[in-house]
Amino acid sequence: MISQTDLSNTAAYDVKGMDGLRQSAKAKDPAALKEAATQFEAMFINMMMKSMRDATPQDGIMDSQQSKMYTSMLDQQTSQNLAKRGTGLADVLIRQLSSSNQALAADGAEAPSPRSSSMTQALAAFRQQQGALTDGASSASGSGKTLSDKANATQAPHVRAFQEKLGVHAEEASRTTGIPAKFMLGQAALETGWGKREIISRDGSSSHNLFGIKASNDWKGKVTEAVTTEYVNGKAQRKVEKFRAYDSYADSFKDYAQLITNNKRYEKVLASAGDASTFAQGLQKAGYATDPNYAAKLTKIIKHSLVG
Repeated sequence: MISQTDLSNTAAYDVKGMDGLRQSAKAKDPAALKEAATQFEAMFINMMMKSMRDATPQDGIMDSQQSKMYTSMLDQQTSQNLAKRGTGLADVLIRQLSSSNQALAADGAEAPSPRSSSMTQALAAFRQQQGALTDGASSASGSGKTLSDKANATQAPHVRAFQEKLGVHAEEASRTTGIPAKFMLGQAALETGWGKREIISRDGSSSHNLFGIKASNDWKGKVTEAVTTEYVNGKAQRKVEKFRAYDSYADSFKDYAQLITNNKRYEKVLASAGDASTFAQGLQKAGYATDPNYAAKLTKIIKHSLVG
């Protein structure tokens, strides 16, 4: 028997705990499905709390980036505790997914594993609930507009086009990492100049490298070279470096998601994904970029250019 990962008694932002849940779900154990459904319930509650906070002013005299970070962590843990008691969403997911697997078994089909099917369906259900919640928060703030309406009304055309082009891939990566899609889109915008300075391969085609990820010695995929600016002791220097190349933008987001979730130096970045400033500062401290103004630039893009 594989011991189940009980996340109800651990921090909601415990990345290792989430990895344990993914492993236990592969065992096709109903207990693993229940644990996964409870986690999705916690995610939903946390999204609801985040939307309510976003709809209220947060620029008071007692507010700071540090207070926002700890408030975000508190909300995550509160969501975990509420999900442990149960609001009903996890039970609905379990009944729905269990019914689907029973129907497949009755037809003589091989029931898919919780990781490949149940988890996917649960994710889809959560995204459906999340979309309804986001629209509701928009109305609650008094705007009466959807996020799409807001984008059309406030964004510059090139910003709107960039977000519409890559939004689906960012949301998929968000489901893997827990990082808001808006944060990753902001980083892709900063690295590529809103798509105008993409790394180009020798044959003139795009490398689809949206995050400026370099090709280290252990990289087995395609590689291209490009001139880049690196800061050494605070001074800018132009260098020729090797960068990873992908077949699509979707592959770029997937590789970025793997880099962030599998590299231990980014553990604190994942834990601070609830706040744009803390997230950007965490990336810079972890050594993602050498630009001393990287965090400030990224925070500005996320807060003032993108919607979501």
